[in-house]
Amino acid sequence: MVRTPLTPEERLRGERLGRLLREARGERSMAAVAASAGISAETLRKIETGRAPTPAFFTVAALAGALGLSLDELLGRCGREAAASAEAAGSAGSAGSAGPAEPAVVPLIA
Repeated sequence: MVRTPLTPEERLRGERLGRLLREARGERSMAAVAASAGISAETLRKIETGRAPTPAFFTVAALAGALGLSLDELLGRCGREAAASAEAAGSAGSAGSAGPAEPAVVPLIA
């Protein structure tokens, strides 16, 4: 079975997710957070660096629990970054538009 290539949006979403998880981890070690979530440190490293941009829902849920984040909070934080990115892209290329651009809704997990 051949895996379809990721879209640029999926890659960006994975990078945002990784950045948010890395920030939430703070000074805690990668190994400790990974063990608490029941995943390997290498899996967490891949997610945080964006090399695994589409982790399974249950992996994200386990990480959110280990980091003390609700899935709503994680989605909200990721959504705010996506909206800010969409607004920046919209304002840069639409000087003559009739109204404000609507922020793109980017799902956390494909």
